Amino acid sequence: MDYKALLKKDMKEKQELVNIILDRYLPRKDEYPKELHKTMRYSVFAGGKRLRPYLTTLAWQLYQNNPEPITPVAAAIEMIHTYTLIHDDLPDIDNDEYRRGKKSCHAMYGEGAALLAADALLVGAFELVAISEFDDKLRVQFIRELASECGIKGLIAGQMMDIESEGKAIDKKMLDFIHENKTGRLINLCLRFGALAGGANAKELTALAEYGKRIGLAFQITDDLLDIEGSSEDLGKSIGKDAAQHKATFPAIYGIEASREMATELIEKAKSALKPFGSKALLLEALADFILSRKS
Repeated sequence: MDYKALLKKDMKEKQELVNIILDRYLPRKDEYPKELHKTMRYSVFAGGKRLRPYLTTLAWQLYQNNPEPITPVAAAIEMIHTYTLIHDDLPDIDNDEYRRGKKSCHAMYGEGAALLAADALLVGAFELVAISEFDDKLRVQFIRELASECGIKGLIAGQMMDIESEGKAIDKKMLDFIHENKTGRLINLCLRFGALAGGANAKELTALAEYGKRIGLAFQITDDLLDIEGSSEDLGKSIGKDAAQHKATFPAIYGIEASREMATELIEKAKSALKPFGSKALLLEALADFILSRKS
């Protein structure tokens, strides 16, 4: 079976399911206040692979067939991801004029509208999880973990240290801290939420956490390499900005070839972590390979 083709087809189908939920949940762009809602929808529907919600769905489908119950939770995670992208592009952070081949949110609507749209997406994500169809205990757990992993002990901590590290010589320990928090936390959470909702046991949660940690780091290394070797047409954003801004990246510390080898090794270890699931995890394996070979 051509799992690469199957992955592409399945990703597209799940992307459409997530987009339906997002379209239903977000206010229409002509609803008052129009500028805010238009700005939110612009960024959410500007494109993107919906990789994070897809991970949530794949983890869920290790246990359950119908993806619809988990899709609102997956969509909420995409809202959080979009909020981080809006913030990343702001002049005081990465100062990027383009995202996903289009004008970035602040470049299109102004910094004030962009900030408020990102804030609204973050807050809205918690509401979307809260109104999902799972039992109260699980929804409370999701909300608690979402706040912890995306807050000052996780994602935001990684973002802060990324800003503080610009133009400074940092060690490998700090580089790992930045990217495990800024990128890895949300990727791990995607898998954890899907598995928890599906009924995973402790051993299976540990295996998926190992998989998530490996692909999260490989994803970031690939991102760093694409900023050097990719094209702005494929990426839909500016390239070469990491070096220009003296950002803390894997190629800057380890070198290009060593970084590429590290990403390859991480993907192999990620796939090995999936052994407890057998053939049920074939799409997760194919997704790991996709992360390594992606061009955008």
